Amino acid sequence: MLDIFYNFPLIAALISILLAQLVKIPVFFITKRTWNLRRAVSTGGMPSSHSAAVSSLTAAVGITEGLSSSAFAIAVVLSAITMFDAAGIRRHAGIHASLINRIVLAEIASQQEGYEGYTHKALNELLGHRPIEVFVGALFGIVVSILLYLLFY
Repeated sequence: MLDIFYNFPLIAALISILLAQLVKIPVFFITKRTWNLRRAVSTGGMPSSHSAAVSSLTAAVGITEGLSSSAFAIAVVLSAITMFDAAGIRRHAGIHASLINRIVLAEIASQQEGYEGYTHKALNELLGHRPIEVFVGALFGIVVSILLYLLFY
């Protein structure tokens, strides 16, 4: 059971997720000049923790199993799909949520009648990532895996 703690690809991927989420707090502060600790547990933003996780996993598998291994091939394909989804479908879902929120608020503002007591719970708009956030997340994950391997393995 304790062997799981010696699984370098798993440990590297989990640490990459954690670090990427934590990095979002100072990045948000630098760009918005306000602290928002919720960024550490939210979706979207710089860097992409999804990209960091899968690229870290892929790099760690490449380091431990070799670049010609089947495990590395599987990790590469999984990474590509995950990063494409983060910058594509999930990002567009966030754009749709933003538009729906605006439509609902405009409708409520224009027709007060019939909306008494109604409170609109806005849809989450930060679902996906811009391509640069995915790219930086991928680089972040690769660097984390390399550094962890050099420091501890």
